Amino acid sequence: MAIALRLSRGGAKKRPYYRIVAADSRKPRDGRYLEQIGTYNPLLAKDDENRVKLDEDRAKYWLGVGAQPSDRVARFLDAAGIRERAARNNPNKAKPGEKATERLEEKAEKAAAAKEAEEEAKNASAETDADSTENDATGSVKTEETAEAVAEAATDAPEEASAEDKAAIAEEVAEGGPVADEASEDKAEG
Repeated sequence: MAIALRLSRGGAKKRPYYRIVAADSRKPRDGRYLEQIGTYNPLLAKDDENRVKLDEDRAKYWLGVGAQPSDRVARFLDAAGIRERAARNNPNKAKPGEKATERLEEKAEKAAAAKEAEEEAKNASAETDADSTENDATGSVKTEETAEAVAEAATDAPEEASAEDKAAIAEEVAEGGPVADEASEDKAEG
């Protein structure tokens, strides 16, 4: 017969109270036991002396005849100095599972992609800022409005005009010539 030192629950719903018992390991948790060797009241404060009461002599007797304590009872016995309990170590317990690991990897990839896109946007804005400062030095500024004006001037040119004439008009608009002034006036009116 295998004997276990374990807890047997009593008390009301949500108000647990345990007996520390020596019982046949094949019996139910709250079933018949051989001997009660103490009590455990988890509702009391951890430093309260009545939280765990243990008959040390009887606990030593049952350990001497081969009784195996449960993990919780082994903690009580270690605290009482009756039996040394080796600490458990399971480093894999806190590691996330496969699905959680996959979700973390996907999240990291999305974050990396967003960071790269942000850096590219910063680089592109830095390049456009550099271009605009170069154009300020030459006296002409390329903006969206001038780009639109160039496109309108090229499309508003007479159909009979040659490609060379259209290119010349586009250059005048880009340089801020008289055609550009007309295009900006037309845009202001419209």
